[in-house]
Amino acid sequence: MGEKQNGPDDEFRTFIVGAWPWLLRTAYLLTGEQHAAEDLAQSAAERTCAAWSKVRRADDPHSYVRRIMVNQHARRWRRRAPEVLVEAVPDAAGSEDGYARSDQRRMLMAALAGLPARQRQAVVLRHWEDLSDSQAAAAMGCSAGAVRSHAAKGIARLRETADLGELKDMTRIGGAV
Repeated sequence: MGEKQNGPDDEFRTFIVGAWPWLLRTAYLLTGEQHAAEDLAQSAAERTCAAWSKVRRADDPHSYVRRIMVNQHARRWRRRAPEVLVEAVPDAAGSEDGYARSDQRRMLMAALAGLPARQRQAVVLRHWEDLSDSQAAAAMGCSAGAVRSHAAKGIARLRETADLGELKDMTRIGGAV
């Protein structure tokens, strides 16, 4: 009467607790990274739990779980973005200096902040978000002609800003800095 019955959940828990060090070690060997190994082992444990009725009846449950883990690893590996390996990291920034670009971005943001709200909206929607005149008009709640007018006036004001001289020859701002 006071005895606790061992159900499938208890069997699974006992199996995973006993198999966890092996599972984690195998996952580490597959991935080569501690965090990725923990994720893979956890994922394999979840799949094992979901298929526990089949796993516990298998001739070799460890083989079944190993197959689950290898399949999970293969899926992750196929979906992972390819790594780009370089032989050496440059000591200094090249001609595209990140600091210069961040200064340009800061100057452009300050100039945008100085525009009237409707001009700023039109410039951002048309040139950063790359919306058409009609899409920007729908977003702003005005006509396409008003968007063109506000955008043209905004670009003209940005080109007049002394710090943004390099924008004078540009027709689009998006991606410039």
